[in-house]
Amino acid sequence: MIRRFNLHSAVLAMAAALAAAPASAQDSAPVATDDGTITSAQDIVVLGSIGYRNRSETEAEPVISYDSEYFQRFEPLTAGDALKRVPSVTFLSDVIESDGARLRGLPPGYTQILINGEKVPGSNADRSFFLDRIPAELIDRVEIVRSSSARRTGDAVAGTLNIKLRDGYELDGGYIRAGGLYFDDKEFEPSVGGVFGAPLGPGRILLGGNFQGRHNPKKKLSLRYANEEDANGDPTNVPVFDNREDQSDVRDGKDYSFNATYDIKGDTTDLSINGFYVHTDRTEDERSFEYNDRTAVNGPVRATPPGNLTVDNANVARINQDNYSVNGKLAHRWSAGETSLKVGYAYFDEDRFETEYEVEFDRALPRFTGDQTRSGITDKEFSVRLEHEVALGETAKLIFGGLWQDKDRDTAITEAPRDRYNLTAANRQGYDQFARNPTEFARTFGAFGPAIGGLNTIEEKRLDGFVLVEGDMPGVKWEAGVRYETTDLTIDDLTVPVAIQRTTNDYAKLLPSASVKIDVGARGRITASAARTSRRPEFNYLSPATLEAELGDNDLVGNPLLDPETAWGFDLGYEQRLGRSGIAGVNFFYRKVNDLIELTNTGAVGSEGAGTFVYKPLNVGDGKVWGVEFDMSTDLGFIGLPDTGVFGNVSWLDSRIVDQFGKRRFNGQSEYVYNFGLIQDIPSLGAAFGATYRKQGGAFDRTVGEEVRTTYGADLEIFVEKRFGKSFTIRAVGSNLLNGAKREAFNKFDTVDQQNDRTFIEYELEKETAGPVFQLMARYAF
Repeated sequence: MIRRFNLHSAVLAMAAALAAAPASAQDSAPVATDDGTITSAQDIVVLGSIGYRNRSETEAEPVISYDSEYFQRFEPLTAGDALKRVPSVTFLSDVIESDGARLRGLPPGYTQILINGEKVPGSNADRSFFLDRIPAELIDRVEIVRSSSARRTGDAVAGTLNIKLRDGYELDGGYIRAGGLYFDDKEFEPSVGGVFGAPLGPGRILLGGNFQGRHNPKKKLSLRYANEEDANGDPTNVPVFDNREDQSDVRDGKDYSFNATYDIKGDTTDLSINGFYVHTDRTEDERSFEYNDRTAVNGPVRATPPGNLTVDNANVARINQDNYSVNGKLAHRWSAGETSLKVGYAYFDEDRFETEYEVEFDRALPRFTGDQTRSGITDKEFSVRLEHEVALGETAKLIFGGLWQDKDRDTAITEAPRDRYNLTAANRQGYDQFARNPTEFARTFGAFGPAIGGLNTIEEKRLDGFVLVEGDMPGVKWEAGVRYETTDLTIDDLTVPVAIQRTTNDYAKLLPSASVKIDVGARGRITASAARTSRRPEFNYLSPATLEAELGDNDLVGNPLLDPETAWGFDLGYEQRLGRSGIAGVNFFYRKVNDLIELTNTGAVGSEGAGTFVYKPLNVGDGKVWGVEFDMSTDLGFIGLPDTGVFGNVSWLDSRIVDQFGKRRFNGQSEYVYNFGLIQDIPSLGAAFGATYRKQGGAFDRTVGEEVRTTYGADLEIFVEKRFGKSFTIRAVGSNLLNGAKREAFNKFDTVDQQNDRTFIEYELEKETAGPVFQLMARYAF
């Protein structure tokens, strides 16, 4: 059933209800700044002004910064939700989920994700980190670093997203946040959190915790078409209806998070210790019905009377994740400059148990098939970083240092023997797919054994050194440096029956970089940068195992001797201050990617016989990426509306790769993404309201055996806020108000010749939808 949502009426109703309460006072303590001013808890809970985009004043790199005030009024649940409002960040996630950030539209592995300036491991084979694991309540600000610097690791072809968590010198006092979310399927999930900062001994401490109920109910409809054959049995490339799949997909979970910092700032010595912990319990429950009719929902084909149900599938995954990071930094200023030592440890662990039970009714004897899979991933990183900074006269300084890191990643994927048998007439009698479930036919499974390529360990040891010169003169900031990165890689495949199959590899990369900022005119600034960056190979490409029929009917064999991709790139931009606190900017970027890792036909015949092949990832390709980014956020004081804030950004994204099938973009790169909105503050009522609208362009993916075109519907969010005195705020937020939809069109092929000839085996149209989500959140400062 389609639910109609009257946005205008909802805004007026919520505004009227909340505005009826007394107005808040506006005389709260000073707002935090980068110069060390400590923010009071009241300033975070009761926002006395509209938050806007900032620009970095301390570094020469092109950095744009968004404080938590910029996001907070729309009450994002995760860091991914918050980043939907910033330039050039796209997602190919499911509807109402924001996990793998794609900066400049490139796959997530091309974006470096940092938390407090440090990398964190995750479960993904492409080395990316899902941002929906970080609660938005922990965030102090988000920095988008458009280019690279020798002071950081060079794994940032698309750029860097640095999520800065709150620390003890950025909050005085505490606040609690409590409320809930109401979903389209009438489910309610709670959300509770709190943060407290205060002096402790010679320094300051900050403690934060958050509990978040997660829920995402989706519906999917798939229409599949086969390739019609002529009288001679040859394909005509005319699609003919084959089956329809109705699927419910519900993601339920609970997130528990905690963060803490302790900081001491002395006359000559500073000490900082910080850490965060996130635990996730998550269940993904998919139920699918396949029918041989476009619209009918009758029972099984093999029934009396005959129905239309051909397949009933129940797929459930239970996921348990633990993710934590601990870092310590000691900095000392002495006659020869400033020396800093940082030690860090990051840990990620995921256990996943998945069952898939299916009954096929389009057979003479209906058949049950059951599969069980256990997956475990553990990723640990220990790092030591040493840096020294020394002045070079009055306007420049020299910075040099090094990084040692030891990364260990263990993967264990095991499978139980498949259970398959024909159902008897008795146990399928009167089968009703809406009242019964294939799970009832599951029997006891045998012992689990390793999947092909499923047991492996990867150890990565790296030693980096860098040197950097920075200059700060009136109207000009600049830096130039070089970083040298070395890596030793050891891969053990533990699924070999006789002995461990060990492969080693090593490589080194020289990564120069330079940036400059030049003030021009009345509060204008030109930014320019050039850098060489890299992207390390995906973990699933490094295992030497051969996966049969992994690419359609073609096999995939890993390559532990892969080198990283490298890219030369530059950014050129202009920023202009507007009014009291606004800013507008435009930026052009370009990347030339070398040693691109592409799947290459080895010429060997695949396991499925003639016409199929074995593919192997090799460093054989090149690619180009370019685009233009524009963003603006400002109040309208210049036309007499100082309490009205507007914001918007638009990015045009493009790229080019030539693979064995021809030209294409980088897989999954959207053609554009834009976002605009407004916030209206009403000081006399102690209230505010606002809206944001977002749209992401289509994307195309092509791999061996499959091609898919993805499009998204628009996303609309609104909020209404009421402030009570200096310490209490209530917000009502509606998101996904346009019933967001994700549409995908698949072309599937069994062989390379079919893909070259455009002779598809299956054509599929899939639509995924989800309804609105409503939040009511209250914050109280103490």
